Amino acid sequence: MLRVHLTTEDLLRVRVAPTVGPLAEAYHSLEALTGPGGCAQFRPWRQKFGGGPLAEEIRPLASLIPGPGPCFDLGALTGTGQSVEAGLEQLLGAPDELVRLELAHVSTPRADPRWVRALMEGDLTARQRLADSVAACHRFTVGPYWGRILAHLDAVRADLARTLMAGGVEQLLGTFCAPTIRWRSPVLEIRYPRSVDVHLGGRGLVLAPMVFLADPPVLLTDSLDPDAPAVLAFPTVRDPLAGARLWSEDPTARQSLTALLGRTRAAALDIVTEGCTTTELARRLNVSPASASQHATVLRNAHLITTQRRGGAVLHTITPLGIDLLNRTAGGPGSGGAHLAG
Repeated sequence: MLRVHLTTEDLLRVRVAPTVGPLAEAYHSLEALTGPGGCAQFRPWRQKFGGGPLAEEIRPLASLIPGPGPCFDLGALTGTGQSVEAGLEQLLGAPDELVRLELAHVSTPRADPRWVRALMEGDLTARQRLADSVAACHRFTVGPYWGRILAHLDAVRADLARTLMAGGVEQLLGTFCAPTIRWRSPVLEIRYPRSVDVHLGGRGLVLAPMVFLADPPVLLTDSLDPDAPAVLAFPTVRDPLAGARLWSEDPTARQSLTALLGRTRAAALDIVTEGCTTTELARRLNVSPASASQHATVLRNAHLITTQRRGGAVLHTITPLGIDLLNRTAGGPGSGGAHLAG
């Protein structure tokens, strides 16, 4: 049993994150894809990949999936934002000490020991290889479905917000992941293979909903900042019915979105769910930057996306209205299937 002890100050600092980020979800999706297949809720998603071998460029990241024991916290290195580009930049610039701390406690028997050692020693080539593998994994396993994933997570977060407003933080803690998690004030009890006590001491707790996570939930702490809030990642797809709803295709609804926005703008809205610059949007739509900017302007004027300047570029992100539109119509992209074989 994992027992998380919360003070009154901790209860005041409980919040719910929108997501752990697309890159952390991508890493955990590999566990669902390469594991024994015991999680029925992921079976419809796994079937989209045809059971082929992993592409060569994904294998470095897959080799960091541990055996029994602590997991590799990729989110600590990539951040929790929705921009894939920003997450990869954060990974490449992460402090060497943080990389060493994250790898030191993880057993990675399948990884090339020379590569892992180079990562821990701050070798830039080794770090770039990891970033390339993370990007490839996201591109194949999560990217095509990120719209529907984000819409699902947004619905989960909205439901938790309603619980919080109706019954307060203690009702939220007592119901958000039952029966795996049980609230016995002032302790949050979580099913766990061994007995562990964690005292938050006023730093607070962030509840982070995840799609590609099976029970039990995972408690994550900042290795470099002991005062940072602890993050409790918890599964949101826990049974075959929930999985079927998430991964089922609705061609008619998808056609409705395309008819409403046009094929290119519907695709642009899907892409912006990940957060992207105009340059990245143009590349993925296979249009000129000027055309991508025009499509973004139309979506922004319809309040489906927002745009913020970041240095010399602009970053587009989806709004709650845009997420709701995807959720009500297409539920996200991905009707064509994908292949992992290199």
